[in-house]
Amino acid sequence: MAITFEQVNFSYGQGSLSQPILKDISTTIPSGKITAIIGQTGSGKSTLVQHINGLLKPTNGKVIINDFELTSQTKEKQLVALRAQVGMVFQFPESQLFANTVLEDVMYGSLNFGQDHLAAKEAAQAALTMVGLPSQHWDKSPFALSGGQMRRVAIAGTLALNPPIIVLDEPAAGLDPLGQAELVKLMLNLKKQDKTVVLISHQMDQVMTVADWTLVMHQGQVIAAETPTTLFNRPLSWFKKVHLDLPTAGQFAQQLMAQGWQFKERPLTLEQLAQAINQEVTIHE
Repeated sequence: MAITFEQVNFSYGQGSLSQPILKDISTTIPSGKITAIIGQTGSGKSTLVQHINGLLKPTNGKVIINDFELTSQTKEKQLVALRAQVGMVFQFPESQLFANTVLEDVMYGSLNFGQDHLAAKEAAQAALTMVGLPSQHWDKSPFALSGGQMRRVAIAGTLALNPPIIVLDEPAAGLDPLGQAELVKLMLNLKKQDKTVVLISHQMDQVMTVADWTLVMHQGQVIAAETPTTLFNRPLSWFKKVHLDLPTAGQFAQQLMAQGWQFKERPLTLEQLAQAINQEVTIHE
């Protein structure tokens, strides 16, 4: 289920008080892949993804999600069908937990969309298993869990609806390294299930690890749409201009290059960096 933006503009306010946020965006997010949306704070990333499930509607232009067209004229009642197709996980989603038990919280969305109690319970149990939360926690209050466990409950609430599109807005924020590693595993598992995953991230190592495609936003526009490897082999001056970092391995490689090392291609993972260093050492032995 590809997502296409056609000449999308979005502004807050009207008339002389109008503040443009998105500016003439035309791009496609591929189906069944993980697409990372990156850019400095205030570049329009969250505003862009909120158009995917109709939380925001374009001021001009349209967004096409499968056969659904979202425009400024789309009625609120029409958005129910769209939101059943697009699961949104916001930054710090655990702040939205409210039920007495973990299982009840994860079941809530399915019940709200009309599933019977048994089906909703089965979907919730499957989602909790998918995010790796052991069954001994399911009857506990979600507020008795650790921060990382609460994050998993919140994500499970979205997955229980089994949407073909999952949007994750900074899902790793505040997680420890183990929690981040588990999140990466979850995203890759979702891709194996042919889900379309849209990820907003400030962590370039995470982007390099999981993303098939990247969109770079700058001042409300998409200024790059390409694979992570192509993106992170752009000149260093480009990254400075748009206030983005390279992955850790790429940064270290740049430091070595400043000391006279030469690489055929910029290493972007620790494995690539180790191989490149080994090759250089072998050549000079």
